[in-house]
Amino acid sequence: MAKDNTVITVIRPMPPKTSSSRDACLVVINGVDLGKKYNLAQDSTIIGRSSKVDIQIDEESISRNHAVIENDGEAIVIRDLKSTNGTYVNDRPIDERSLRDGDQVKIGRTIFKFLSGSNVEASYHDEIYRLTTTDGLTQVYNKRYFLQEMEREMSRCLRYQRDLSLVMLDIDHFKPVNDTYGHLAGDHILKQCAQRIVRTIRRDDIFARYGGEEFILLLPEVGKTQGIRTAEKIRTTIENEPFVFDGVEIGITLSLGVADLQEYLARSSQNGSGQVNHEVNAFAFIKLADDRLYRAKESGRNRVVGD
Repeated sequence: MAKDNTVITVIRPMPPKTSSSRDACLVVINGVDLGKKYNLAQDSTIIGRSSKVDIQIDEESISRNHAVIENDGEAIVIRDLKSTNGTYVNDRPIDERSLRDGDQVKIGRTIFKFLSGSNVEASYHDEIYRLTTTDGLTQVYNKRYFLQEMEREMSRCLRYQRDLSLVMLDIDHFKPVNDTYGHLAGDHILKQCAQRIVRTIRRDDIFARYGGEEFILLLPEVGKTQGIRTAEKIRTTIENEPFVFDGVEIGITLSLGVADLQEYLARSSQNGSGQVNHEVNAFAFIKLADDRLYRAKESGRNRVVGD
């Protein structure tokens, strides 16, 4: 009987592809080159003000050779190069630190988001979309997105006769803060102020940076009285706890103006005939709250004006 020489080949599944740390990039989420992507595939990437570095940022607060990002194929590490104003990761000053997906790197007034992994390109496009709705510095909604949502919410409340209040708020004496402590301190206060307010308001409220040191808050299903209470709560929250930057306490106050949808309707009446113009005009509504914000400033600041 012939010997059976059959060879059995065992086919093993291919091991899953692992992503190398070479698949990584920085995306500008706050700064002049908003949305720009810098790949980090090379061994060393130097960031600074010098024209000879790999990532140049032309800001006075940035050193010529400010920081270096090193990629050894296994990990990506950022190291401060003894810069004058420091390098920050997730708002904390660092000398050296390994970067993880989603970390925010701040150098001068520019903020980068670190993306890594096998789907870096998809993450990058997600981040670019997010930048269309979110303010890069404060991480709250931007003005463009807020106005879109405000028009939608005004239409809904007008249609179903629901309450709606609007709060305009501004940081008092913000320019002297920048002049005294520097723009980095000002940026820190803007971000921390926004985050404190986010923790104070409801999940359904719509909060955005309107421009500079001015913010705006839309309160669905809230009438004037409750809107004023909310504004007062925000005011005391900011006043009662100083901000700390580089070990220095900085006291901050807010001025706030409040308006509600009923006032908007009253001012939208056509020629005093009593007929209401139901066309949505977000800017007319905003002007009501902004006029009261101006009065809060004129009457001494650190106060809420609601009528």
